[in-house]
Amino acid sequence: MHNNDHPPAPKADRLAWLSLKLIADLGNRSLLRLVRHFGSPQAVLNAGCDEVAAVPGLREHARAALQKRALLRPPSEEWEALQREGIRLLCLGDPDYPVNLAHIPDPPVVLFVRGSLEPRDFVSIAVVGSRAASPLGMAFTEKLSMELAEFGVTIVSGLAVGIDSAAHRGAIKGNGRTLAVLGCGLDVDYPVANSKLRTEIVSRGALLSEFPRMTPPAPGHFPQRNRIISGLTLGVVVVEAAHRSGSLITARLALEQGREVFAVPGVARHYRSEGPHRLLKQGAKLVESAEDVLEEIRPLIRPSGKEKPREENVRPEVMQLSADESLLLGVLDENPRHVDDICRSVMKPVAQVTAGLLSLELKGMVKQLPGMYFVYFRNSLL
Repeated sequence: MHNNDHPPAPKADRLAWLSLKLIADLGNRSLLRLVRHFGSPQAVLNAGCDEVAAVPGLREHARAALQKRALLRPPSEEWEALQREGIRLLCLGDPDYPVNLAHIPDPPVVLFVRGSLEPRDFVSIAVVGSRAASPLGMAFTEKLSMELAEFGVTIVSGLAVGIDSAAHRGAIKGNGRTLAVLGCGLDVDYPVANSKLRTEIVSRGALLSEFPRMTPPAPGHFPQRNRIISGLTLGVVVVEAAHRSGSLITARLALEQGREVFAVPGVARHYRSEGPHRLLKQGAKLVESAEDVLEEIRPLIRPSGKEKPREENVRPEVMQLSADESLLLGVLDENPRHVDDICRSVMKPVAQVTAGLLSLELKGMVKQLPGMYFVYFRNSLL
């Protein structure tokens, strides 16, 4: 599920990315704006004061940070440290940069990764919730994550104590994959209680962070990392969360990113149930078992191969297709494609493409997935 049209960036480009990331007080949104304006990280570093001042929408503090160039550490030394510690630098535009994450409004320009990312991680669900979880909530989370993992779903969470830890453990017990997104540098052992779990996650998936080495787990980092948790996935399941909690921030971000939001009901009027119950009132899908989640993403789960070829089994009435519909169907298969990619393939405007996709969806031939992805829908077979 990755764009393999471009080879990995050479070391010089990676050092340029790393140099930008190490500039103190230069945030991700500003970095995105700069790289999109100048075209590459090296071009940003080469830009003069007047050129930087002309970047539309760039805040004054970001201009000052770029001009000051106060680096946290020398980039070449940081690069060597990353190599020693087995941390990979994954840059926006790399062929294996997670495709789900690339399509959110503010994808991290750089991800630090320990472990492996795989194409199958596209089919992923975030499971998040309270640090002060109940034994019942922990047990439910572990079982849910284990069953989803057994179906080939990658489990994403934040490695916090409580529900997050249960989600990662469940995925590992289900012999599946799991990704943990941290609110600190990958070399920072936080939370200490999960040191052993960190090691297990690296062997069964990856630890990820947009924060450089030696970055402490500051409170403001966690809402920031939550957009990555939801952005990596097709949907977010919230288990046990107070009225004001990071889990609800993740759910809100998921909605903004076009992802599905699921919630597990709890005991009425208990503080741990306030968050999920609020989400349910707002239209989140109720989750009592893994099947409730699988219903939403089943078209992505690899079929057994027992189906007959689709041409032999499509209902006669859906064979009456317009030219636009035929064109769209020709570029779709069981691999999800983002609407932007489809537009580029058929060279049609987005309004025309979305109208055609909607028509095919009404005919039962296309399924829309969270985040504006579309697949040929095998369930349209008789």
